Amino acid sequence: MIKHIAIVVMLLGVVQAQEFKAVFDCSSDDARFILSRINLIEMTMLMIEKRGDKAKFALTLHGGCVPMVSKEYGEVVYDEDQPYIKKAQETITRLSKKKDVEIVACAMSLEHNGLEQADVLPFVRISPNSFIDTIGYQNNGYALMTFK
Repeated sequence: MIKHIAIVVMLLGVVQAQEFKAVFDCSSDDARFILSRINLIEMTMLMIEKRGDKAKFALTLHGGCVPMVSKEYGEVVYDEDQPYIKKAQETITRLSKKKDVEIVACAMSLEHNGLEQADVLPFVRISPNSFIDTIGYQNNGYALMTFK
């Protein structure tokens, strides 16, 4: 009998995997820092999944972080920053397609950075104001993780 109870308790633990929800908010214009944080997001997601839990992430971009989602980032990013932005863009592309991470760019920030909405990567959702989206994610139980 005790053996059966122990098995049931173990199975319940497996069945009730946790869901980790987080919105990562980026306003930084430091390309190296952006790349390090994007890589950390991917690593964190993989670690959560390796534990048997589920990660549900979103990334909201505004300020100096939005050039990362431009198809033509080379026109708006300093030459020395381009390798970092290229790698960050590769990672967010992978995350959006393979891990279903939602990427949201602020339309006001795109305009402020001289970027056309038509030049944004196709998987990026453009929001009139990414602050509203970030607040919405928080209201829906997402932990706020910022990098500035």
